Amino acid sequence: MGAHRHGEGARETGRSGVRLEVRVESAGELRSLQGWLRSDPEVRRSATTEVRGTAPRPGEMGTALDVLELVTGNGWSAASFVLALLAWRQTRPQRGRLEIHRGDTVIVLTGGSDEEVERVIRALDTDRDEDANQ
Repeated sequence: MGAHRHGEGARETGRSGVRLEVRVESAGELRSLQGWLRSDPEVRRSATTEVRGTAPRPGEMGTALDVLELVTGNGWSAASFVLALLAWRQTRPQRGRLEIHRGDTVIVLTGGSDEEVERVIRALDTDRDEDANQ
């Protein structure tokens, strides 16, 4: 049967691996983002992506596909990832809320200003450094 190949070399996550969840406003947007990230050479080389559902929170209705899970490997760059997210977002007719979940941390990307991009990259790199020290 077919094996799922979501990225080249990314399965060897090792100690520098990071697991992120990216949430956008619809399953269609999630599929679009997944296709975009898979076509980005930097992201594809160092991470795998998978669209999956999550259990709805109390009072919420769930959808079948509502989270893009990204598992990074060696050589992953938070800066390349954030720039790929922003490039994808610029192609969208409606630029809604984009959330990056890293464990208990939620990072929201809204406008894409230089300050916001730096803040998101720092937050992702900080989380990765903390994982490496555990």
